[in-house]
Amino acid sequence: MTYEEDNLLKGINDYRASLNLTTLTKNDNAECLADELADQFKNQPCTNSTGANTVPGTEPQFANYPNLLAKCHLNVSNTRDGAVMPACVPNLVPNLVLSNFTESQYSLNLNDTKYTGVGIGSDGNWIVVVLTTSAPEGSFVPATNSPNAASLVSKIGLIYHMLLLLMAGLYLL
Repeated sequence: MTYEEDNLLKGINDYRASLNLTTLTKNDNAECLADELADQFKNQPCTNSTGANTVPGTEPQFANYPNLLAKCHLNVSNTRDGAVMPACVPNLVPNLVLSNFTESQYSLNLNDTKYTGVGIGSDGNWIVVVLTTSAPEGSFVPATNSPNAASLVSKIGLIYHMLLLLMAGLYLL
């Protein structure tokens, strides 16, 4: 993790502690996906319509989402209950990054007791938080049956589920 990512994790866990919620534990598989997504977002402009303030229908979408999952040895069946939360903050100023998560619609996810783990990735002005659960559907446990997890599910079904996951992370609650 980078300094910005470590700082955000500490801030999120301090925020959760102030609400008497358990701290989120680092999940390496979610971090892998967060890193891959941040890399995809890095070429998107940083405006008021990106990240935590994204207007429905304007969020970036990635046709290669199944490949991003496969790079992290993940599949849709153990990632669908997670939350993907991208934010764009020029120069990743720490207090602004934290407020983009704790003072936006993302705070509803951060306040939810079902989330137990976290992965954070950043690239350029983008930082992505991926929340995981302790349930199998959100555990982000690596796929063990195949080196290419995306091949287990039809591409159309996988893209549908992953776009729902991405949109849920952006617009949940």
